[in-house]
Amino acid sequence: MSRKTRDNLHAYLFVSPWLISLLVFTAYPMLASFYFSMTRYTVVRPPVWIGLENFQVMFTKDDLFWVAVWNTFYYTFISVPLQMLVALILATLLNQSTRGIGLYRTAFYLPALVPAVVTALLWMLILDPRAGLANAALDAMGLPKLGWMHSVAWSKPSLILISLWVGVGQPMLIFLAGLKNVPKSLLEAAIIDGANSRQRYWRVVIPLLTPTIFFNLLITLIASFQVFTTAFVATASASGATAAGPLNSMLVYMVHLYRQGFRYSSMGYASAMAVVLFLVLVALTLLVVRSSREWVHYEGAPPR
Repeated sequence: MSRKTRDNLHAYLFVSPWLISLLVFTAYPMLASFYFSMTRYTVVRPPVWIGLENFQVMFTKDDLFWVAVWNTFYYTFISVPLQMLVALILATLLNQSTRGIGLYRTAFYLPALVPAVVTALLWMLILDPRAGLANAALDAMGLPKLGWMHSVAWSKPSLILISLWVGVGQPMLIFLAGLKNVPKSLLEAAIIDGANSRQRYWRVVIPLLTPTIFFNLLITLIASFQVFTTAFVATASASGATAAGPLNSMLVYMVHLYRQGFRYSSMGYASAMAVVLFLVLVALTLLVVRSSREWVHYEGAPPR
């Protein structure tokens, strides 16, 4: 064999573990989901082809499907902007050269390293309406106690609060890296031109940070539609195994999908739900990518 062929063979050999993993654990399950979505499949019996019947049932006969869709969109379109805003504020505050700043950065990032099940159980104790620390703090301030996850009105805000605590660490770290890459020469030029700190932040830092904002927005948006562990553990603890929170107020999309597939053994229907989720995420991702042409600015790129 020639040297080029040997080099290519060695390259494919080294990349083969990742490639095999991609094909077996990602590509094959995705293709299988598309196939099973067109079948009646209960795992113990062979799949039976039924065409689009699963999708018809999903959109016209499954009332809980629309409950899960509403809960997920409610969660997404509040938690994502909130996480982005808090992460940006924290990154800005932590982008300082003060004593002990590394300790503060570590402290704010630590919740992202806590396992999701531990996080859910911890917050179930904090938000317990009878003996939780949250209601104890409200009572100490003379404010009325809340039902939190045991209340229809406060169950979804409780999930958003938990997601904010555990999910803000990663985008904060990425924002911090983006702030570190802002050229000091541009800030110094703005100071020479007479710009104050607020003007420098909004006119120099934020435009240069838009690629980082774009990346964080995509990652956080996709993750919010796939929220599962916290909602599953919290709802099981709060309302037992028959409902997802009071009046299914915490029945997010992935919990409903999990129940259809693993509790009721309707793998065909669960696969159809997975296909719908995949298509929605693709559509939203393309929408965000297309909109980025108008608001994402790259250093050195010609003006549009």
